[in-house]
Amino acid sequence: MQNLYIIMSKRKLKLAVLSDIHLGTYGCQAKAVNKYLKSIEPEILVLNGDIIDIWQFSKHYWPKSHMKVVQRIFKMLGNGTKIYYLTGNHDEMLRKFTDFNLGNLEVLNKLVLELDGKKAWFFHGDVFDITMKHSKWLAKLGAVGYDFLIILNSIANFISEKILRRGRLSFSQKVKQGFKSAIKFIDDFEETAVQVAIEKKYDYVVCGHIHHPIIKHFPTNYGTITYLNSGDWVENLTALEYNNGNWSLYHHIVEPETEQELLEQKEEELTENAMLNMDELLKNIVK
Repeated sequence: MQNLYIIMSKRKLKLAVLSDIHLGTYGCQAKAVNKYLKSIEPEILVLNGDIIDIWQFSKHYWPKSHMKVVQRIFKMLGNGTKIYYLTGNHDEMLRKFTDFNLGNLEVLNKLVLELDGKKAWFFHGDVFDITMKHSKWLAKLGAVGYDFLIILNSIANFISEKILRRGRLSFSQKVKQGFKSAIKFIDDFEETAVQVAIEKKYDYVVCGHIHHPIIKHFPTNYGTITYLNSGDWVENLTALEYNNGNWSLYHHIVEPETEQELLEQKEEELTENAMLNMDELLKNIVK
């Protein structure tokens, strides 16, 4: 019996914003990122910082699923999507390439776009982090601790879901909720971003960094400022989408892989192996 292939239509968007993917870390949900990117067809894709976690990057840990995210982004680039890569603190080494432009790809620290007559200001947000400014070593230590907490969380979730048949747990969310200082930091971060946006007369301010997805409206004497945060792809699995003049917050739900997706993965692996074998053959011919 022949396999039936169902072509899934992609959602067309004016703009999609992702941040804090943290490729190269154990906590990164790369398969979910790739699945989401495959489901959309945006005119513009903004990667708002901490896409590759250079702080914790190790040559010993770079799974295929992480590489597939990079390949998917370049495939979108080849298909005509305009991509802005905005640098964050975990990929700050890329700041030396600020203003790099290669066709539809631009590397920037910040970005201003006009969306249906309104100005949107995009930046990662680490400039508002006092810890980043004065104690970078402490921030890096916290990043390592966070990654370790995510690994423990993954083990706990496996036991909770597969063995105990209970729901998912989130250690880091519990830790954040348990500290008033963490909640105050988020509130201060949002208010600071909005205040600067008011001074610059922007309508939207779009950040990442704090892994707290939200769309929040702030009424001011000059009109309403909308603060948006795209969250992350470690725990929240969220992205911001703009279409037909409206913003929405996308929440990705992890579901078991379908038979079609397993077939596609198998085909991709066979193609990769064929290319590797061809490469080896060419090397032997050259010798």
